[in-house]
Amino acid sequence: MAREDLRGWLPSGKRAAICFSVDDVHPGKITDAYEGGGDLDAGALGHLRWLLERHTRLRVTLFTTADWRELSPVPTRKVLARIPFLRERFYLAKILPKDMMRLSRHPEFVHYLKRLERAEVGLHGLHHVHKGMRLPVEFQEQDAAECTRILSEAIAIFEEAGLDYVRGMNPPGWNVTDSLAQAMLAVGLQFVASARDIVTPVSADALTNMSGLKGVSLIYPERILGGRLLHFTSNFQATSGVERALEIVERGGLLAIKAHAVKNALGHIALDGLDKLYANYLDLIFTILEERYGDSLWWTSMGEVAARCLDHPHAANAGMREAAL
Repeated sequence: MAREDLRGWLPSGKRAAICFSVDDVHPGKITDAYEGGGDLDAGALGHLRWLLERHTRLRVTLFTTADWRELSPVPTRKVLARIPFLRERFYLAKILPKDMMRLSRHPEFVHYLKRLERAEVGLHGLHHVHKGMRLPVEFQEQDAAECTRILSEAIAIFEEAGLDYVRGMNPPGWNVTDSLAQAMLAVGLQFVASARDIVTPVSADALTNMSGLKGVSLIYPERILGGRLLHFTSNFQATSGVERALEIVERGGLLAIKAHAVKNALGHIALDGLDKLYANYLDLIFTILEERYGDSLWWTSMGEVAARCLDHPHAANAGMREAAL
C-alpha cells in the first residue's frame, strides 16, 4: 500500500491531514460524579477552547453521549462480579438515573457546543454503559434491531436538544460489532472511529492491533462494510512522542489525535484526559506541525474527510484500500 496510491483522499496540494477528537463529552460537572464538559470554560471544554483560539486552523470532533449514565468504568460490586453468568445480567457499578444527563435537559451545555468555533459533534452512544464486566462498552451482544433502536433514541435526543451532529460515531469502548455497523447504516451514519492504536510502528502498510477494530489501516482512512462506512484510527494521544506525529505526516497519513473530556472517573485516570498538562502538550505538537509544514497540512475533521471520500467518489476511489469488517 504505497502512499502515492492513497493520495486521492487528500485535497490538491496537501501532503497529510490532522484530525483532533474528544471522547466522553457530556454535561457532567465537577459537582456531579465527575466533569465531562459541563463546567464549560472552567473544565475540559475550556482547555479545548484555548487550543482552538491559539491554533486557528485546528478543528475538533466532539464525540458526545446523548444521555450519559456511566459512573465507574470498572466493576465496584466485587462480590457479584465474581459470579459467572449472573454478573452478565446486572450493572456491576451504580449508574446515573435515566435522563439525568439527557442533552435536552442541559441547554447551557448545548448552547456552548453550538457556539464553539470549528467544532463538530459526533455520536458516542446513548448511555455509555452496559451490564457485565465491560461496563463502558455499550454495544456488545445486541442484534442489529436493538442497536438500531439505541442509535435512533440517541439521535432523537440530539434532535430534541437542537444539537446538530455529523454522520459518524465513535462507539464506547471502541467496540464496533457487525450488528452495530449494520445499525449505523440503517440510521444514515457514514463513518466510524473504532480503533485506537498508539503502539504499532508507523508505516504505509501498518495495520491496527490494539483497542477496537483490528486489521485496518493505522494511518489512512479506510472503507469497511462493503465500502459503505469510512473508518478512522486514532493513532496519537498524550503518551505519544512528537516523532510519531512526524512519521505519520511524512508518510502522507491522517494524524488522528485523541483526547477524553473525562480525566478522573472516581479514581480511574485517563492518561489522555484533556487537562491543562495535555492541552499544553498538544499546543506544542500543533506548533511544531505548523512551523515545519505550513500550508501543506490539511487541518480537517472526521466529518469533513468522510464527506469528501463518500459523497465525492472521485476522491474516494483513488486507491483507498477497502477492508472487510
